[in-house]
Amino acid sequence: AGRQFLPARLCQPALGDVDSHRLAAYRRRRWSGAMECGGAIMGDDSETQALIAAARGAMAHAHAPYSRFAVGAAVRLTDGSIVTGCNFENASYGLSLCAETVALATVNAQGRFADVAAIAVVGGAMDSEQEALVTPCGRCRQVMNEAEQMAGRPLVIHCATPSGDRVLALTLPDLLPHAFGPMDLGIAPAKKS
Repeated sequence: AGRQFLPARLCQPALGDVDSHRLAAYRRRRWSGAMECGGAIMGDDSETQALIAAARGAMAHAHAPYSRFAVGAAVRLTDGSIVTGCNFENASYGLSLCAETVALATVNAQGRFADVAAIAVVGGAMDSEQEALVTPCGRCRQVMNEAEQMAGRPLVIHCATPSGDRVLALTLPDLLPHAFGPMDLGIAPAKKS
C-alpha cells in the first residue's frame, strides 16, 4: 500500500538532470550502442535495460517503513546472470542494510564475487511521484570498490530513476576517487582456475 512506481521507459536521455553531471573525459566509459548525453553515458543495450529492470523489481520488495525510501540493486555477473538486493531497514537505524550491499553480499555468498561485471541502482521515495536520480551512498561505494578490485575489471554502475526516464552510467573513479581497497593491502584480484 502506498507504493506507486511509474511504467518503465528505459534509457531515454533526459538533458535536464543529467546535463548537470559533467564527467571528466578520462573517466568516461564508452561501449557499443551507447549514447552520450551531457557528459553522461546512457546505455541503450538490452543487457543494461534488463539490469535496470531487475533493480526496479528488487526495489518493489524494499523494507523501508522508516525512511519510506525504497532502493533496488541488481548485479550482472560475467555469465550474464543477475543477482538482486533491496534495502532492508531496521528500527535500530544503524542496522539497516543498503540494496547494493545486500546484492553484493548475496553474490559473495554464492562464491561469485570475482564475477561481478556491472551494477544497477534504482531508488526513490515510496509516497511521491517525484523522481530523482539516486547514486550509491559512501558505504556502498566502498563495497563496490572492493568488488571491482577483486574482480580485476572496471565496473559500470547504472543509476536510474524508477521510471527509467533518466539513467546515469558511472565508474568507481567517478563515485569514489582515490579509493582505498584490497590492492592497497597487497591483495590481488581472484584468479579463476
